[in-house]
Amino acid sequence: MRYLLVGATGNIGARVTQRLIARGDRPSVFVRDAKKAKALFGDQVEIHVGDLEKPRSSLAAALTGIDSVFLVTDGPDLDTRDRTVAFAARSGGVRHVVKLSTLDVHTGVGTGPWHARGEIAVRESGVAFTFIQAAGFMSNGLGWSHAIRDAGVLRTSTGNGKIAFIHPDDIADVATAALITRDHDGQSLVITGPEALSYGEMAATIGRAIGKHVRFEEISDQQAYAAVVRWAGKGPYADALIDIWRAVREGRQATVSDGVKQVLGRHPIPFDRWARENAGAFQ
Repeated sequence: MRYLLVGATGNIGARVTQRLIARGDRPSVFVRDAKKAKALFGDQVEIHVGDLEKPRSSLAAALTGIDSVFLVTDGPDLDTRDRTVAFAARSGGVRHVVKLSTLDVHTGVGTGPWHARGEIAVRESGVAFTFIQAAGFMSNGLGWSHAIRDAGVLRTSTGNGKIAFIHPDDIADVATAALITRDHDGQSLVITGPEALSYGEMAATIGRAIGKHVRFEEISDQQAYAAVVRWAGKGPYADALIDIWRAVREGRQATVSDGVKQVLGRHPIPFDRWARENAGAFQ
């Protein structure tokens, strides 16, 4: 089997690439930055340089001889890139596309509509698919590191609402299993962490990991939006984050699934382990 990873230098894509390398595969990667890919993977991958905004021959060449594609895209127009890859994959004889999606396609919250359109695009290509509908990533918590280091506080607009963040390693393991086994063709795999936690509970867990009290402070949607705009600017992404945090506060993001266990035969990694692994970021 030959694999192509689109989004291979990102948080999840890099993990999936490394897992394939560890199996003895030499996967292909489709990237805009060859130097970054080289720094991550050395000569253990076949690097194809291109841009999904201008794909044409570069994408076709990358797909030559490929059996399965792992697809990671983002942004409000991600469906256009999903469509580009999926239809090019069909033309190139690729048999399977694994798309990293979100469980929010079921609720329409945040980035859910973006990925819902992306899933439709992949389905319309006619290529066999697996959708990895993941909860929010535990690694999103690294965005709290500055406030926790400097002030010992986590400020969000989520109130007492809960969410079952998932460890990036669990996402990568599920995606890799879908790629190499083909046991989940045609399926939408909803995967979450083992339990839904409030942001206050997660703040306390990080505090235990670093031996320091971390308090939780609730802020308004307006305050949260102003904070996001300071680092991300105004636009659809900022709007999506506020929508997600509001949904958490209102109890609409507390889904817990057994998807990881169904695919991998083990329980998902708990948040306290992630906090210990990343304690250095908060100290």
